[in-house]
Amino acid sequence: MMGNTWQTWESACPARPRRLTANANLLKLIASILGCLLLGTFSPMVEAQVPGEKLAAALEESINRAIEFLKRSQQADGSWPDPVNMPCGMTSLCTLALLSAGVPPDDPAVARALRYLLDHSPEDINKTYPIALQTMVYCRADPSRYLPQIQENVQWLAKTQIQGGADRGGWSYPGSNADNSNSQFAVLALYEAERAGARIPDAVWTAARQYWESGQNPDGSWGYRQGQPGTGSMTCAGITSLIIIYDVVRQPAAQVDDQNRINCCQPAPGGIDRIQRGLNWLARHFTVRQNPQGGNIWVFYYLYGLERVGRLSALRFIGQHDWYREGSAFLLELKATVAAGGVPTDYWVGPNMESDPLLATSFALLFLAKGRRPILLSKVRLGPEGSWNSHPNDVYNLTTYTESRWKMDLGWQIVDIAAASVEDLLQSPVLYLGGVDSPLPSDPAAQKQLAQKIRDYVDRGGFLLAEATCPQGTFDKGFRQLMAMAFPEPEYALQMLPPEHPIWRAEEAIPPQFLRPLLGIEFGCRTSVVYAPAVAGKDGRFLPSLSCLWELHRLGRGVTLAPAVAEEVKAGVNLGVNILAYATNRQLKYKYEFFERPSLVAAQDTVARDRIAVAQLLHPGGCHVAPRALNNLLEAAAQQLRLRVDLAKYEINITDPALFNFHLAFMHGRNAFRLTEDERQQLRLYLERGGMILADAVCANRAFAESFRREFGTLIPEHPLQPIPPDDPIYTTAYGGFDVRFVSRRDPQPVGPDSPAAEAMRRVPPELEGIRLDDRWAVIFSPYDLSCALERQQTVGCRGYIPEDAARLGINILLYSLQQ
Repeated sequence: MMGNTWQTWESACPARPRRLTANANLLKLIASILGCLLLGTFSPMVEAQVPGEKLAAALEESINRAIEFLKRSQQADGSWPDPVNMPCGMTSLCTLALLSAGVPPDDPAVARALRYLLDHSPEDINKTYPIALQTMVYCRADPSRYLPQIQENVQWLAKTQIQGGADRGGWSYPGSNADNSNSQFAVLALYEAERAGARIPDAVWTAARQYWESGQNPDGSWGYRQGQPGTGSMTCAGITSLIIIYDVVRQPAAQVDDQNRINCCQPAPGGIDRIQRGLNWLARHFTVRQNPQGGNIWVFYYLYGLERVGRLSALRFIGQHDWYREGSAFLLELKATVAAGGVPTDYWVGPNMESDPLLATSFALLFLAKGRRPILLSKVRLGPEGSWNSHPNDVYNLTTYTESRWKMDLGWQIVDIAAASVEDLLQSPVLYLGGVDSPLPSDPAAQKQLAQKIRDYVDRGGFLLAEATCPQGTFDKGFRQLMAMAFPEPEYALQMLPPEHPIWRAEEAIPPQFLRPLLGIEFGCRTSVVYAPAVAGKDGRFLPSLSCLWELHRLGRGVTLAPAVAEEVKAGVNLGVNILAYATNRQLKYKYEFFERPSLVAAQDTVARDRIAVAQLLHPGGCHVAPRALNNLLEAAAQQLRLRVDLAKYEINITDPALFNFHLAFMHGRNAFRLTEDERQQLRLYLERGGMILADAVCANRAFAESFRREFGTLIPEHPLQPIPPDDPIYTTAYGGFDVRFVSRRDPQPVGPDSPAAEAMRRVPPELEGIRLDDRWAVIFSPYDLSCALERQQTVGCRGYIPEDAARLGINILLYSLQQ
């Protein structure tokens, strides 16, 4: 299917007949659109908002204004007004909120705050809350630089942990009994300190585990102190603390024996039931409008704890509640209620202790900023716990490692694929499906539903990474059957990834001794499914699965592995990052960008004759490479300009007379092709009668571009293809579109065989070619990719425009076609 292999029409792109109806009112529609554009009914599209941007913009604005409020409230010495009995408390909290919202450590306000905090030792402060917060600030700002201060604070926290009695393992105010609030902050600080490289005595974690386990109420909740009724804020503290403590003290589900052999799929550690009981209580009492069972006391503090529960448990839903969406909406609502004169404030206030806007705003900012983290991948829950989750820390460890490489905050989630909709799945760019047992349900109807859900997810731009995590199971057979159901077409069979595939070096070149067979399905513009089967090594033992190697990668935890084992683990996590980089191109969305999905029905007219329809030309050069590119372009036009579009697929043979029902035809491909003489005559007649063609070479494929130039260059010899000059009005807002005189284009760079893949981002004038007939562009061809960008499936090695600019160029051309 690639290169210069010539194909016949029928084998490459068989026509898919459908009944077509002539658009008799197209001229009337064009005239009405043109009139609206000329009268200014539509604002320039550079000001239009893309789907979900209204709510996303409101949250983004709230975050930015809260940042400005905190900066504006800072005192000259770098501090914020601290309570008399809590030195550095408010200063540490405000600084942590700013850092968590993305304000860099060298920002003047943060730099001043850090200088202020460095002047205060733990002996000066002598309180758990501010020392814990100060520790988290140092860990967030620059853990390497501030490691001495972090270690000093750790020693103070270890020294002040209660050593005996019923409160053993907790923390308190000086001279008081332990409480779950102080104890939570100490655990949070120790967790971040340990990740930063500080050494924490094992006895501290052991005692903390005893404290939190003994303090859980029979109903699964935690109160402020042991034996007190549970509240939402303290139950969040208990859940979070146990997640952290178990992560530190439990042995991973992958072990290295005394002969340096890696043993995967070890028995699952205990303790999960305590966390689940806490989550069940929180689900039963869930609300974001108050502190569950605590009323209006410490609501913002509760939301700050709720964010940690959702993020550390990798749960999008607590019970039936999308905790971040509901919490964000409530915070926006609260801002409106305290608005002065109808103008939203740039801070939050609450009742009682949270009436201090610095306190409430810091907690709100921590919820919004930390909770919005882009989801890197989702781990699929399917079947028994021991099958899909044989290595509980695998995806968490891979995400943490990816964060450190990409220098960005990332999240991951667990998704129940049986309960999730396709739209739910699409909030994650990558699904990780690992298991021991077959992923196929026993019920045939459920099998079909699962296969269709995976097909729909991949068809809409998702990426599936699957793996047989433990070799003794039935996963391999079941997964291959599932893929055959989801992708029954012969061209979508699982195939071995070749040595030149970008996955092998998208970020890091994998050493030859650690290469392993990977299978893939080429779907759309890229490999959209990657499968890692169980593989036997030279000694007859199965190689550790990628999941197993990720489980062993305990970043920043002082784990020492033998050099040979460490090298193998590193190769495993690097291959994982390579796959993620290939699948996402590092283009990730904040969580709130998925909140609002515009209704396509609302963007269309119910009268079919008044819709804009575009044909997709069938040809033997790879016409189904990006099946959703055209629809995505039309959806963008509908959503941004409220144009009435027809999203039905009109796949038209070039020789079909129905082609003349469409004013515009779309064409793309990534293979060499040759037209028949009948096809050339039909295209010539179509263009001479006023039709227009928009085409692009998928990922700048040279074979397709050369074929297109050859075929269309001779179509009308007296009107050859020519560069569209950079000052052409089509690149401006002249037709109601975007100013695209300069766009961003990805250009892969040549590298050596053992070097990671590289690409340059260039800001350049767009390069389009066209055929001009009767003072109009009848053909517009982009030798650089538009289609994969429109599908948001650009990968490393795909030369072309970024998605936003591809959509702007496409919409400009669509608007131009309507006005000719």
